Amino acid sequence: MSEKFDAIVVGAGVAGLAAAYTMSKAGLKVIVIEKGQHPGSKNVMGGVLYSHMMAEIIPDFWKDAPLERPIIEQNLWIMGKESVVKTGYKDMEWSKAPYNNFTVFRGKFDQWFAKKCVEVGTLIVNETVVKECIMENNKVIGVRTDRPDGDILADVVVLADGVNSLLGKSLGFHKEWRKDQVALCVMEELKMPSDKIEERFNLDKGMGATIEIFGDTTLGMVGTAFIYTNKDHISIGCGALLSQMYEKRVEPYELLEYIKNHPMVKPLIAGSQPCEYYAHLIPEGGYKSIPKLVDDGVIVIGDAAQFVNGIHREGSNMGMTSGRFAAETIIRAKGTSDFTKSTLSNYEDLIKESYITKDLKKYKNASSTMENNGAYFNHYMPALNKSVSEMLTVDGESKSKKQKLIVKHMTKGRSMFTAALDIFKMLKEVK
Repeated sequence: MSEKFDAIVVGAGVAGLAAAYTMSKAGLKVIVIEKGQHPGSKNVMGGVLYSHMMAEIIPDFWKDAPLERPIIEQNLWIMGKESVVKTGYKDMEWSKAPYNNFTVFRGKFDQWFAKKCVEVGTLIVNETVVKECIMENNKVIGVRTDRPDGDILADVVVLADGVNSLLGKSLGFHKEWRKDQVALCVMEELKMPSDKIEERFNLDKGMGATIEIFGDTTLGMVGTAFIYTNKDHISIGCGALLSQMYEKRVEPYELLEYIKNHPMVKPLIAGSQPCEYYAHLIPEGGYKSIPKLVDDGVIVIGDAAQFVNGIHREGSNMGMTSGRFAAETIIRAKGTSDFTKSTLSNYEDLIKESYITKDLKKYKNASSTMENNGAYFNHYMPALNKSVSEMLTVDGESKSKKQKLIVKHMTKGRSMFTAALDIFKMLKEVK
């Protein structure tokens, strides 16, 4: 393929498609290269997407996009072995279009998004692997694919090739990610009738809820479990740092089975039928792991740029925003026919000024703080469960005595100063 394009996008996830749509709508000649059978074939799982960022790209997306359920309730559980402390927020305003956030099956949603890109002129080529970037005078001028005569040229190459970003690595933008910079997430889709989901989760017809779970479900490892409601499926899964799963020799399916059989979770999924199982890596390095983002003729976006906020379960929104920023930068560069690093660095400026950098910087030490002090997951969360149990158990003991017992639970095996310092450190990282 000798034809030259304005831009090549490598990867048809939401970040790459956001970039392609924005550029194509502005009249640029864009090709998206996807190694899967179709966009979304590598992202088939159910998950949460965010309305605001999608509406910035396609304002009326919700009118025909394949959405599962608008999320009107978000819950946080802190789990003990046989107990749970619950908190959450429910807002019926979120039930109104274009919604606050919503669950989707990425296999369906990404195909819909890709169709929208094609409608505005994007060329999408599936089942094609990009082997390397083509260089000329230290500038990226295209990509080499695994197809016969598969060199494709462009003014700019947008790398949306996921967490591993082998192309970014080959360009020297980053080294091999360490195990503590990546989380392994496993998920299962459980088939369940819509009315049963609404009954179990106390939802009105068509509405959805999420549950984020900390504590016992990750066996003391830094990570979370989650439950999302879809139309007639429940997505249940968990993620933990790859470094800790490796150290503890925990198999992903074992962890998921442990969660499914937890006494607080088992009743919610009783009678459901497993139908799909997935495992995938998630960038967890955050702010400190953001790689080089720009060079002559190339821009990095989405997971390839480590744009994931694990504390708030955000990644797709950052992917879409970074894709849009990359597109706006390239459109501007097209006007001057200057695709050098100095011009494309406008993308870095947009990223730095946005919520992406601000949020990642805010939580830059959270993951390492929790990993380096196992007490947060192994001691303080179980102690919190026990403390709530003490206060809610009416057994003839005075509340002042119970308060002293709570202090003992929280400080067991450590001084008051150490416990206070640990809690202060964590509050500082996640506040």
